[in-house]
Amino acid sequence: MAQKKMTRICIFVFCVVLSIITLLPLLLMLLTSVKSISEINAEQFVFFPKHILFSNYAEAMKKGDWTVYFKNTIIVTAITVGISLVINSLAGYAFARIPFKGRDFLFFLAMVGMMIPSQVTMIPVFIQLKEFPLAGGNNILGQGGTGLINTYAGLILPYIAGAFGVFLCRQFYMNIPQALDEAAKIDGCSRIMAYAHIFLPLSKPVLATLAVLKSSQTWNDYLWPLIMISNNSRKTVQVALVSTFVTEVSTNWNLLMAGTAIVMLPLVILFLFTQKYFVEGVVSSGIKG
Repeated sequence: MAQKKMTRICIFVFCVVLSIITLLPLLLMLLTSVKSISEINAEQFVFFPKHILFSNYAEAMKKGDWTVYFKNTIIVTAITVGISLVINSLAGYAFARIPFKGRDFLFFLAMVGMMIPSQVTMIPVFIQLKEFPLAGGNNILGQGGTGLINTYAGLILPYIAGAFGVFLCRQFYMNIPQALDEAAKIDGCSRIMAYAHIFLPLSKPVLATLAVLKSSQTWNDYLWPLIMISNNSRKTVQVALVSTFVTEVSTNWNLLMAGTAIVMLPLVILFLFTQKYFVEGVVSSGIKG
């Protein structure tokens, strides 16, 4: 009993320490967002500000057209998540429940593609989208214009091409008993009907998990929008944060952290509303972190 109690205490202490390490950057961000410039630039580090300046949040929102930036990010994120849920769910169902020639090989290729870092393929993808035929003034050969640069489509297409969602949905569908397929077949259901009326309603946990992960990836991405977007009217919030508060000579850390806190708020709300399904989706898909 004493050994078990000591083990539990050690696990509890470890979890507390890990939680502090995880939450410390978030706490520093929130504290920095309400500090004055003098406290940030002081020679001696100031942990708690003497005067809490919530006015930094209002001032941060006055710098830049944040209505446009949020609108762009919401549009890109919503379309990306919507299309990804449809494509990944259908592909995952096909790989898990429909036997066809070359299925395992195609899934292997998808997994190989997932292992390649996105930074490696970023330049080739950029060139492909720039030379996209009949877009942005391009001719049929992809010449003469800007292609999909400075467009929502140019931002969205690479996001929906990832294979992780296919893998996640496939793992989920593989854990569903085969008896459901047999029952659907006896009742005269086609593959599409079985998917729509049986498997899709059961997919809420994994689809919620995928929606949270995809939303987080798209909303927080900085590098790809930075490469694809040069027009201020198409900027996303992450690019806008840097371009608004970071210059070559200085950084407004308090306003930058205030803006960051506001930008991350929608994702926090999304996770709070989908937390139950998120945990269920991770567990039922057999994903171990």
